[in-house]
Amino acid sequence: MPDWPASRGVRSPARRSLLRGAGALALGAGLPACALPMREAPVPRGRSGAVSVLGLPNERFRPDSPGGFDAFDREITAALQRQARHLGVSRTADLPTLDLIAISGGGENGAFGAGLLNGWTAHGGRPVFDLVTGVSTGALTAPFAFLGSGWDAKLKAVYTEITPDRVLVRRWFTAALWDDAMADSTPLFRMISEYLDAEMMAGIAAGYDEGRLLMVASADIDAQVPVFWNIGAIAKSGHPRALDTVRRILLASAAIPGAFPPVLFDVELDGVKHQEMHVDGGAFAQAFLYPAVATRGRRDAIAQGRRVTPARAWVIRNGRLDSEWAATDRRTVSIAARAITTMIGSSGYNDVMRIYFAAQRDGVDFNLAFIGSDFTTEYTVPFEQAYMRALYDYGFERARRGFDWTRIPPGAA
Repeated sequence: MPDWPASRGVRSPARRSLLRGAGALALGAGLPACALPMREAPVPRGRSGAVSVLGLPNERFRPDSPGGFDAFDREITAALQRQARHLGVSRTADLPTLDLIAISGGGENGAFGAGLLNGWTAHGGRPVFDLVTGVSTGALTAPFAFLGSGWDAKLKAVYTEITPDRVLVRRWFTAALWDDAMADSTPLFRMISEYLDAEMMAGIAAGYDEGRLLMVASADIDAQVPVFWNIGAIAKSGHPRALDTVRRILLASAAIPGAFPPVLFDVELDGVKHQEMHVDGGAFAQAFLYPAVATRGRRDAIAQGRRVTPARAWVIRNGRLDSEWAATDRRTVSIAARAITTMIGSSGYNDVMRIYFAAQRDGVDFNLAFIGSDFTTEYTVPFEQAYMRALYDYGFERARRGFDWTRIPPGAA
């Protein structure tokens, strides 16, 4: 869930301490250690794409798997076919407007997206989304967005009733050298498990049957590749470990390297057990929608003048798009922490631009929401309840009145 945004990270002493600890961890990585956390052997070089966690052929998509993202393309085609059957439409090209939503990372700023979605319900006109994607805090919001307005009360509770002790337990400063993170995310996993239960899994599986997709991103840090988990297919599988696996996927999508522990997934290759190490999907992208391969057919149809299904892309950026000045101490770790927040902020902006230009290329209507400069509330500790409630209300009220979606990202015109 936590994804340190450049717009808010450096003002909080507590936030700075976590980032500095993560920086110290990086700086101390070359020092000898006496009792580092253990793991099974990683998947050998070049073989990561050949393994799976649950043995499902479509449980996830990654660029290093055979065929790369072609499997993603096939999954979308199959989903459209299921949707056509569900709606009684003879051709997928005749489906009604497709609504695709990407929900970004942003830590406590996820309260903005939660408020926006619930305010959208109050205003009216919130669509049933055909594709929902999420990263980090967006991964926690994504299942609620996928299931629809009937889950608004629980979504609100996640972001307005949360307290710091329900997210993390701080470790001693020595964790920078001798542990895998500066904080323990066990409380966050407990919270995920409270909300992501058998009822929610059944609802996600039903949505998958209808031809809708729910995707969450993490990063395989050994192989250095993004991994896009097909949550609907996992929920539909009925696998005995499906529920626990999805909970761990959401935790992995939130695992900021250095600040929160990575999540290990057991896999097997040639009869030998291995473990993949996954961290926050924001290591690659703070928001994503679909790979270019998934729209080749659409682009070909447009080029040939054939009809394509109308589509709208909605992007919720749980953060600002403008920069924010902050004084930086002339100290190594402080400078490194400021650089990290700057890179994260720039990455978030670049992700928005990438989705925008892809939408323009593919004839998809683009709509963007982000935290405006008119929201001025600040926080003193990460996941401060008062701050998150204020931000939730800000997003809710803007959407309840009728959100003014941005059609062209700042700087794109």
